[in-house]
Amino acid sequence: MDEDVIVIGAGVSGLTTAICLAEAGRRVRVWTAEPTASTVSMVASALWGPSFVEPVDRTLAWSERSLAAFQELALLPESGVRMASVVTVGELPPASMLPPQVTMIPDLRPCEPDELPPEFPAGYRATMPLMDMPRYLAHLTARLEAAGGTIELRRVDSLSEAAEAAPTIVNCSGLGARELAGDPEVRPVWGQFVVLSNPGLTECFLELTTATESTSFTPHADRVLCGAIAVPDATGTEPDPELTARILDRCRRIEPRLADAEVLGTLVGLRPGRSSVRVEAETIGAARCVHNYGHGSSGVSLSWGCAQEAAALALDRS
Repeated sequence: MDEDVIVIGAGVSGLTTAICLAEAGRRVRVWTAEPTASTVSMVASALWGPSFVEPVDRTLAWSERSLAAFQELALLPESGVRMASVVTVGELPPASMLPPQVTMIPDLRPCEPDELPPEFPAGYRATMPLMDMPRYLAHLTARLEAAGGTIELRRVDSLSEAAEAAPTIVNCSGLGARELAGDPEVRPVWGQFVVLSNPGLTECFLELTTATESTSFTPHADRVLCGAIAVPDATGTEPDPELTARILDRCRRIEPRLADAEVLGTLVGLRPGRSSVRVEAETIGAARCVHNYGHGSSGVSLSWGCAQEAAALALDRS
C-alpha cells in the first residue's frame, strides 16, 4: 500500500474514482456527508450515452472509455449493468450528418417507420449500457471495499480540512463543490422521475430535446423510470403532482402497456450542472487536490472516463 488518498463524495463519481485509486494500490478513504443511498446518483435514470457537454473533445473521450468499462461490467450479472435496446427520437440530425464521434454507439442505425411512435418522424435504434442504480452502486461499494477502500460518514467543511488529513485529495462533491471549491459555476438542475411497476418492458425510449420537459422511460427488472425534467436553478426536493401527471400522460401515450402499471413513487434529484466538466489538479496547502465534478446529467455516462483521468492526476505528484 502507498500513501493515503481522501475522496470527497460517495456518489457514482466518487465511488468510481475511489475504486481506480484503491485498485492502483492507494489507501483510499471516502468522506461523505450522506450515505450513497441518499446521493443524487441513486435516482439517476442511468442510461449511458455519448456526452457533448464541454469540453467536448474530452467528454467524448471520457464517454468512450466509460462505454468500454460498462460493456465489461455487463458481463457480470451482479453488477446491475445490462446492454439495453434503445430508441432515440427528437432533435436529431439525419444519418448523413451525424457527428463522426457517435459511431462509438453500438448497433446504431436509423429506425424503420414502424419502429417509431406517430408523433416522431425519425429516430435511431442502438444498444447502450443501462445501470440499475441501487444494484450498481451496491456493486461499486463492494468492489471498493474488496480493494481495501473505506467509506466514512463525515461532513467536509473545506478542502483545506481534507488536505490536512492526507497528501492527496479528490473532490467529487458534485453540487457541494459550489461551496466546497468556491465555484459559482456549479448550479442545481432539478429533475423528477415517476416510478412505475414494469409490465414487461425491456426497451428504453429517449427523446433528445433542449426543452425542460421530454419523454423517456428506462425499464429495469421490477420497475420503469419515466421522465424527464431538467429545470436549471430550481432547488426544491418535493415532487410536483402536475409534472407527474404530464410525465405519465406522455409516457403512456408512447407505450400503452404503461397505462395499467402501478405508480410506485416519484423521485426528485438535483444534478450538479456546470458550463463545463472540471477534471484538473491544483495544490492546497501541502496536498495535491484533484477536482472531478460538474457532470450535470452525464455523471454516469462520464463516470469511468473521468475517474480514470482524475486517478491518473492524483497518482502523478510531479
